[in-house]
Amino acid sequence: MSSTSRVEAFPVNTPAASQTFTTVLSHGPLTRLEVARRAGLSPAAVTKAVRPLLEAGYLLEDANDEARPALGRPANLVRVDGGRALFIGLKVTGDEIIGVLADLCCRIRVARRVPLRGREPGQVLAVAAELVQELLTEADGFGVRVLGLGIAVSGDVDRAEGTVRYSPFLEWRDLRLAELAEMTCGLPTTVDNDVRALTVAEQWFGEGVGLSDFAVVTVGAGIGCGLVVHGRVVAGAHGVAGEIGHVTVDPAGPPCRCGNRGCVEAIAADSAIVAQVCEVTGLKVADIAEAIELAHRGDAGARAVYAKAGEAIGRGIATVANLLGPERVIISGEGLAAYDLFAEQIREAFTAAAFGSAARCDVRTRPLPFEEWARGAAATAIQSFITADPN
Repeated sequence: MSSTSRVEAFPVNTPAASQTFTTVLSHGPLTRLEVARRAGLSPAAVTKAVRPLLEAGYLLEDANDEARPALGRPANLVRVDGGRALFIGLKVTGDEIIGVLADLCCRIRVARRVPLRGREPGQVLAVAAELVQELLTEADGFGVRVLGLGIAVSGDVDRAEGTVRYSPFLEWRDLRLAELAEMTCGLPTTVDNDVRALTVAEQWFGEGVGLSDFAVVTVGAGIGCGLVVHGRVVAGAHGVAGEIGHVTVDPAGPPCRCGNRGCVEAIAADSAIVAQVCEVTGLKVADIAEAIELAHRGDAGARAVYAKAGEAIGRGIATVANLLGPERVIISGEGLAAYDLFAEQIREAFTAAAFGSAARCDVRTRPLPFEEWARGAAATAIQSFITADPN
């Protein structure tokens, strides 16, 4: 593993340095004065933070003749040198691992998918180690070291402890995944909930750039939500902030795996939709693709199931809007393959349930492949590298 042969630390680990770096990462190239305005820091603090980052090669400086002040030399632009370091991100599903090799700007350089041979932790870690080694070999071709690994897993994940408390799709409980992955793969490892990891990527590079308050809602195998409040991705005191999948929207609805009834996930997750389509049509529907096909062919029962799912999702999004007042809600996830079947119901239910000005929240869709979720995992590894406080 030559790409990891020497441990390297970020040259300056202060809140001002990490804020400066992430501001340039998301918005650069910028002058120092522009960085100070965007980051809410003093020009002196930015100058102090930029100096060691330039010396270590994490930032580069370019002349900016257009920004020449009335007196003195030009106000030069600073930008992140994406080629300065590499990071690996893994998104673990119930069936496969999606891995990416990303640069310091979190641009995907290499992407791979490998099937799982089983869901036991040892089986998953063995596949992950093989994939990491393949990506490390690719990294050797770039001549740059890999400085961290991020792993994104669905469920209740304690990032600070590196522990998967409960992942329903993998059937894991209290697994110290970060510690095991570091031992297996030989890289500093960050483990986070997959939707929160995706939210980090959206905050830095996607539809959340420049927004202080927004949410990412994912639909598909589960219903997830990542929250950004006052510019910080929040997990809450117990790491489960944003679990709108387990907000009850129909107390008389179907039972949920969490033990309650009528949760958004019990109505609108893929498995719930398949079960309901089988029940109302009397047909044997093998998977979500067959359910979508049946609805697209005009089957009234299948379409009614999707309409109910859309209503549940819309109410869940309205709950987020009413509680937190985000500027934007981004809907993503593999479930968007059926978006045309429930888009109208999502909009109607959201509008009906959102209180007052909360209804002004910008709700938009953003289809993203699982490679982007893996990119989010790489972004969490970059976060951990540049600061001791991931928020």
